[in-house]
Amino acid sequence: MKLGEIAHSRAGDKGDTVNISVIAYDPDQYRRLERHVTADRVRERFREIVAGDVVRYELPHIGALNFVMRKALGGGVTRTLAIDIHGKALSAAILDLDLPDQEEPVL
Repeated sequence: MKLGEIAHSRAGDKGDTVNISVIAYDPDQYRRLERHVTADRVRERFREIVAGDVVRYELPHIGALNFVMRKALGGGVTRTLAIDIHGKALSAAILDLDLPDQEEPVL
């Protein structure tokens, strides 16, 4: 299953820092996001465009994760020659992450 089946996303930038939120459609799916959408997985997903840290912030009360990625976008809006200078398409890229079809019970 793809992450986009249980969540939506929004991305934005500030200089060479990108922010991507992942929000569960159903709050009951938040624990699944928390378990499978880690900072390491996001760092790996964007390894070609992110040279700095990836930090995950957890927002369980609204069923969301927020990722802040530094040293991204080829240096930022005023320095990059990339087509997507603001990184808006990154929300679609994160939603293409694979998740297990079935959740294993937490013991």
